[in-house]
Amino acid sequence: MARARRHDPERRERIVDAALRVVRRDGIGRLTHRTVAAEADVPLGSTTYHFGSLDELLVAALRKVNAGFAGELRGATLREGEALPAGLARLLGAWLGAERSQVELEYELYLAALRRPALRPVAAEWAEEVVTVLAPHTGRTTARALVALMDGIGLQTLLTGAPYDEAYTREMVARILNEGPNDRPADSSEAPVGPTGT
Repeated sequence: MARARRHDPERRERIVDAALRVVRRDGIGRLTHRTVAAEADVPLGSTTYHFGSLDELLVAALRKVNAGFAGELRGATLREGEALPAGLARLLGAWLGAERSQVELEYELYLAALRRPALRPVAAEWAEEVVTVLAPHTGRTTARALVALMDGIGLQTLLTGAPYDEAYTREMVARILNEGPNDRPADSSEAPVGPTGT
């Protein structure tokens, strides 16, 4: 009986969804078994029974949101006549332009791996999945560079509040792919600039 309950996918999914709502609304610092139980409308013992620690719960939550940009890439196709730099810049813009709280949630869970070692393999899975999607078009080494570029642009866009610059992303992707100029013209788009906090 206990085994059946532990592997009850509906109850586990309900708890994970509740955890994601708590993090999205209040931040990861407010995530506790108690706040998740209240959000899921289940007894406190139910969350601790299915997830023995908050790290276990966060691993499940991060795995669920990992389907974000990687999933968009996996299911995407380039438009007719669209080059890869333009396609990737467009897809990144569409992801960042979706519901902002969802994108922030994905990054908050991703960056939580800095202080929670249990999350690091799951965060690495996200990057590896994007590399795997891009590698057939670029090779794995170039794909890793593209992941680093797009990850950095996404994070800076969120942190600075600056509008996403699709032209800048397209140009930087082209440079990585050795399709762009070595020297940017003076009127070319610049990287997003915003408050630095200093």
